[in-house]
Amino acid sequence: MAAKAFDVEGQPEIKVFDYAKRAQWLRAAVLGANDGLLSTASLMMGVGAVKKDVKTMILIGIAGLVAGACSMAIGELVSVYSQYDIEMSQMKREGRTENMGAKELEAEKEKLPNPWQAAGASALAFSVGALVPLLGAAFVKDYGVRVGVVIGVVSFALLGFGWLGAVLGKAPALKASLRVLLGGWLAMALTFGLTKLVGSTGL
Repeated sequence: MAAKAFDVEGQPEIKVFDYAKRAQWLRAAVLGANDGLLSTASLMMGVGAVKKDVKTMILIGIAGLVAGACSMAIGELVSVYSQYDIEMSQMKREGRTENMGAKELEAEKEKLPNPWQAAGASALAFSVGALVPLLGAAFVKDYGVRVGVVIGVVSFALLGFGWLGAVLGKAPALKASLRVLLGGWLAMALTFGLTKLVGSTGL
Protein backbone atom coordinates (compact mmCIF):
# COMPACT_ATOMS: atom_id res chain seq x y z
CA MET A 1 0.00 0.00 0.00
CA ALA A 2 1.42 3.41 -0.97
CA ALA A 3 2.11 5.84 1.85
CA LYS A 4 0.06 9.03 1.93
CA ALA A 5 1.87 12.34 1.65
CA PHE A 6 1.30 14.98 4.32
CA ASP A 7 2.03 18.69 4.37
CA VAL A 8 3.96 20.57 7.11
CA GLU A 9 0.81 20.83 9.23
CA GLY A 10 0.21 17.09 9.14
CA GLN A 11 -2.74 17.35 6.75
CA PRO A 12 -3.02 15.03 3.72
CA GLU A 13 -1.70 16.70 0.62
CA ILE A 14 -4.18 17.17 -2.23
CA LYS A 15 -2.52 16.83 -5.60
CA VAL A 16 -3.97 19.16 -8.20
CA PHE A 17 -3.66 17.90 -11.75
CA ASP A 18 -2.08 20.45 -14.06
CA TYR A 19 -4.33 20.45 -17.11
CA ALA A 20 -1.86 22.70 -18.94
CA LYS A 21 0.37 19.63 -19.32
CA ARG A 22 -2.20 18.24 -21.73
CA ALA A 23 -1.87 21.28 -23.98
CA GLN A 24 0.60 19.85 -26.50
CA TRP A 25 -1.11 16.59 -27.39
CA LEU A 26 -4.60 17.99 -26.83
CA ARG A 27 -3.95 20.82 -29.28
CA ALA A 28 -2.54 18.45 -31.88
CA ALA A 29 -5.34 15.90 -31.53
CA VAL A 30 -8.41 18.14 -31.23
CA LEU A 31 -7.29 20.71 -33.79
CA GLY A 32 -6.21 17.93 -36.15
CA ALA A 33 -9.60 16.23 -35.92
CA ASN A 34 -11.46 19.50 -36.38
CA ASP A 35 -9.30 20.42 -39.36
CA GLY A 36 -9.85 17.03 -40.97
CA LEU A 37 -13.58 17.20 -40.40
CA LEU A 38 -14.06 20.75 -41.59
CA SER A 39 -11.65 20.89 -44.52
CA THR A 40 -12.79 17.56 -45.97
CA ALA A 41 -16.49 18.32 -45.47
CA SER A 42 -16.08 21.80 -46.96
CA LEU A 43 -14.23 20.39 -49.99
CA MET A 44 -16.95 17.81 -50.51
CA MET A 45 -19.69 20.41 -50.13
CA GLY A 46 -17.91 22.80 -52.47
CA VAL A 47 -17.39 20.22 -55.21
CA GLY A 48 -20.92 18.95 -54.61
CA ALA A 49 -22.22 22.41 -55.47
CA VAL A 50 -21.16 21.92 -59.11
CA LYS A 51 -20.61 18.14 -59.43
CA LYS A 52 -23.49 16.23 -57.90
CA ASP A 53 -22.38 12.64 -58.52
CA VAL A 54 -21.27 10.65 -55.49
CA LYS A 55 -18.03 9.42 -57.09
CA THR A 56 -16.65 12.93 -57.56
CA MET A 57 -17.57 13.92 -54.02
CA ILE A 58 -15.90 10.84 -52.53
CA LEU A 59 -12.76 11.26 -54.65
CA ILE A 60 -12.31 14.87 -53.58
CA GLY A 61 -12.87 13.79 -49.98
CA ILE A 62 -10.16 11.12 -50.19
CA ALA A 63 -7.75 13.57 -51.84
CA GLY A 64 -8.47 16.06 -49.08
CA LEU A 65 -7.87 13.42 -46.40
CA VAL A 66 -4.48 12.33 -47.77
CA ALA A 67 -3.22 15.82 -48.59
CA GLY A 68 -4.44 17.27 -45.30
CA ALA A 69 -3.01 14.49 -43.13
CA CYS A 70 0.40 14.85 -44.81
CA SER A 71 0.29 18.62 -44.48
CA MET A 72 -0.68 18.45 -40.80
CA ALA A 73 2.05 15.92 -40.01
CA ILE A 74 4.80 17.87 -41.78
CA GLY A 75 3.69 21.19 -40.32
CA GLU A 76 3.56 19.78 -36.78
CA LEU A 77 6.93 18.06 -37.22
CA VAL A 78 8.65 21.25 -38.37
CA SER A 79 6.95 23.36 -35.69
CA VAL A 80 7.71 21.08 -32.76
CA TYR A 81 11.27 20.38 -33.96
CA SER A 82 11.84 24.15 -34.00
CA GLN A 83 10.56 24.38 -30.43
CA TYR A 84 12.76 21.42 -29.43
CA ASP A 85 15.88 22.99 -30.99
CA ILE A 86 15.19 26.35 -29.31
CA GLU A 87 14.82 24.78 -25.87
CA MET A 88 17.95 22.64 -26.31
CA SER A 89 19.93 25.67 -27.46
CA GLN A 90 18.74 27.61 -24.43
CA MET A 91 19.87 24.81 -22.12
CA LYS A 92 23.33 24.85 -23.73
CA ARG A 93 23.60 28.64 -23.46
CA GLU A 94 22.78 28.42 -19.77
CA GLY A 95 25.44 25.72 -19.34
CA ARG A 96 23.00 23.21 -17.91
CA THR A 97 23.95 20.41 -20.29
CA GLU A 98 27.65 20.56 -19.33
CA ASN A 99 26.91 19.53 -15.76
CA MET A 100 24.58 16.67 -16.63
CA GLY A 101 25.37 13.03 -17.02
CA ALA A 102 24.05 11.03 -19.96
CA LYS A 103 21.02 9.80 -18.00
CA GLU A 104 20.19 13.28 -16.71
CA LEU A 105 20.46 14.76 -20.19
CA GLU A 106 18.22 12.04 -21.61
CA ALA A 107 15.67 12.68 -18.85
CA GLU A 108 15.65 16.40 -19.70
CA LYS A 109 15.17 15.64 -23.40
CA GLU A 110 12.19 13.44 -22.57
CA LYS A 111 10.51 16.40 -20.90
CA LEU A 112 10.62 18.33 -24.16
CA PRO A 113 7.87 17.95 -26.79
CA ASN A 114 8.37 14.99 -29.14
CA PRO A 115 8.13 16.11 -32.79
CA TRP A 116 7.31 12.63 -34.16
CA GLN A 117 4.59 12.01 -31.60
CA ALA A 118 3.03 15.40 -32.35
CA ALA A 119 3.20 14.75 -36.11
CA GLY A 120 1.66 11.29 -35.77
CA ALA A 121 -1.09 12.57 -33.49
CA SER A 122 -1.96 15.36 -35.94
CA ALA A 123 -2.05 13.08 -38.99
CA LEU A 124 -4.11 10.43 -37.20
CA ALA A 125 -6.55 12.94 -35.74
CA PHE A 126 -6.96 14.66 -39.12
CA SER A 127 -7.69 11.32 -40.78
CA VAL A 128 -10.27 10.38 -38.13
CA GLY A 129 -12.02 13.71 -38.60
CA ALA A 130 -11.94 13.44 -42.39
CA LEU A 131 -13.51 9.98 -42.32
CA VAL A 132 -16.72 11.34 -40.80
CA PRO A 133 -18.06 13.17 -43.90
CA LEU A 134 -16.61 10.50 -46.19
CA LEU A 135 -18.51 7.71 -44.48
CA GLY A 136 -21.61 9.89 -44.30
CA ALA A 137 -21.66 10.44 -48.07
CA ALA A 138 -20.34 7.10 -49.30
CA PHE A 139 -23.61 5.14 -49.33
CA VAL A 140 -26.11 7.85 -50.36
CA LYS A 141 -26.79 8.22 -54.08
CA ASP A 142 -29.41 10.98 -54.01
CA TYR A 143 -27.67 14.37 -54.04
CA GLY A 144 -30.04 16.24 -51.76
CA VAL A 145 -30.12 13.46 -49.17
CA ARG A 146 -26.34 13.10 -49.38
CA VAL A 147 -25.76 16.79 -48.64
CA GLY A 148 -28.20 16.60 -45.73
CA VAL A 149 -26.47 13.53 -44.31
CA VAL A 150 -23.03 15.17 -44.59
CA ILE A 151 -24.26 18.31 -42.81
CA GLY A 152 -25.91 16.20 -40.12
CA VAL A 153 -22.97 13.93 -39.32
CA VAL A 154 -20.49 16.79 -39.50
CA SER A 155 -22.62 18.90 -37.14
CA PHE A 156 -22.85 16.05 -34.66
CA ALA A 157 -19.09 15.45 -34.86
CA LEU A 158 -18.31 19.16 -34.44
CA LEU A 159 -20.37 19.23 -31.25
CA GLY A 160 -18.57 16.09 -30.07
CA PHE A 161 -15.08 17.41 -30.77
CA GLY A 162 -15.89 20.74 -29.15
CA TRP A 163 -17.26 19.01 -26.06
CA LEU A 164 -14.29 16.60 -25.86
CA GLY A 165 -11.73 19.36 -26.08
CA ALA A 166 -13.55 21.36 -23.40
CA VAL A 167 -13.90 18.41 -21.02
CA LEU A 168 -10.27 17.35 -21.33
CA GLY A 169 -9.10 20.91 -20.81
CA LYS A 170 -11.65 21.68 -18.08
CA ALA A 171 -13.20 24.54 -20.09
CA PRO A 172 -16.92 25.43 -20.46
CA ALA A 173 -18.30 22.62 -22.63
CA LEU A 174 -21.43 24.28 -24.02
CA LYS A 175 -19.68 27.43 -25.15
CA ALA A 176 -16.83 25.49 -26.75
CA SER A 177 -19.19 23.09 -28.57
CA LEU A 178 -21.38 25.87 -29.97
CA ARG A 179 -18.34 27.89 -31.06
CA VAL A 180 -16.95 24.91 -32.99
CA LEU A 181 -20.36 24.12 -34.51
CA LEU A 182 -21.04 27.67 -35.70
CA GLY A 183 -17.54 27.96 -37.13
CA GLY A 184 -18.00 24.71 -39.00
CA TRP A 185 -21.33 25.76 -40.46
CA LEU A 186 -19.79 29.05 -41.61
CA ALA A 187 -16.86 27.25 -43.29
CA MET A 188 -19.14 24.83 -45.15
CA ALA A 189 -21.58 27.55 -46.18
CA LEU A 190 -18.84 29.82 -47.53
CA THR A 191 -17.18 27.00 -49.47
CA PHE A 192 -20.48 25.81 -50.92
CA GLY A 193 -21.65 29.31 -51.82
CA LEU A 194 -18.43 30.56 -53.37
CA THR A 195 -17.88 27.35 -55.35
CA LYS A 196 -21.47 27.50 -56.59
CA LEU A 197 -20.95 31.13 -57.63
CA VAL A 198 -17.71 30.40 -59.47
CA GLY A 199 -19.23 27.32 -61.11
CA SER A 200 -22.23 29.29 -62.36
CA THR A 201 -19.97 31.79 -64.16
CA GLY A 202 -18.58 29.01 -66.36
CA LEU A 203 -14.96 29.51 -65.31
